[in-house]
Amino acid sequence: MFIYLMMSFWAGIGLVMNTRLSSMMAHALAPTGAMMTFIALWTGALWGRPTWGAWWVWDARLTSELILLFLYIGYMALRSSIEDPRRGDKASAILALVGVVNVPIIYFSVQWWNTLHQGASVSFTKSPSMASSMLSGMLVMALAFWMYSIAVSLIRVRKIIRDRESNTGWLNESKGAG
Repeated sequence: MFIYLMMSFWAGIGLVMNTRLSSMMAHALAPTGAMMTFIALWTGALWGRPTWGAWWVWDARLTSELILLFLYIGYMALRSSIEDPRRGDKASAILALVGVVNVPIIYFSVQWWNTLHQGASVSFTKSPSMASSMLSGMLVMALAFWMYSIAVSLIRVRKIIRDRESNTGWLNESKGAG
């Protein structure tokens, strides 16, 4: 969800301020967010089968998370279906900004509706309701997730810059100097 918020933020900056790098950053974040959303849905299904007795239930959190996956896929499909990069950036930015409405729906779904999912186990206002060994493992994995996401997104945005700017003088000059 946070990756989608960041993607929407960069897409919005690119749309409002007409900056190419912001749109490229949003474009670079989308595949990582889609992959993480898919992994969350898939591992949730693996966990849900023995717990709930079904691979999938039309639970509010699961359904809104599936919509998030469709938003990521739609963003990437729309962006790649328009040949002009500037027009593609604008169209996909509008989709990302409209889709950001889904993020609070995912987050608050367990409070708004009677769902199978439990509430938050970690909060800023209360002490954690999980064992300390599980909490430390979760925090280490969260840090690893952020480091992976940042590294992959920066590598991807570098490739996008090289692809889009391959015919410009400044990129060709830096290739000769490096």
